[in-house]
Amino acid sequence: MFVPLSMKRFYSIITILFSLVSVAQNAHKNVSSEDFKKGITTKNVVVIDLRTPEEITKKGKIAKAVEINWFDKLSEEVIKKLDKSKTYYVYCAGGGRSGECSELMVANGFKNVVNLEKGFDDWKKKGFEVEYKK
Repeated sequence: MFVPLSMKRFYSIITILFSLVSVAQNAHKNVSSEDFKKGITTKNVVVIDLRTPEEITKKGKIAKAVEINWFDKLSEEVIKKLDKSKTYYVYCAGGGRSGECSELMVANGFKNVVNLEKGFDDWKKKGFEVEYKK
């Protein structure tokens, strides 16, 4: 049996739905190595490597990635000062640090944040291009 909604209840439901859509639009995306690779080839994206300098020296990094050591005490402040209008692709070794960083970025008003879900280790395991410091 169909029970009609009151107008007040109808508007409440609509408001909740719009709120959920708004929150979902500001969430970061977790993507596979394949999707990450495709995404970083588009224009106007910034790739951020959150690993330590030692990890980067030992294992290499994705070409043109900006290095921000997540374990550095100033890393959160550096992240918060980035241009919130840009699209950021973030990664670390296994996805943990970059997941935390993605959440921090979204909480601070960044609209386009993409996290490499399984991290650089998966990227390298798939045989994708790696750049080494000289």
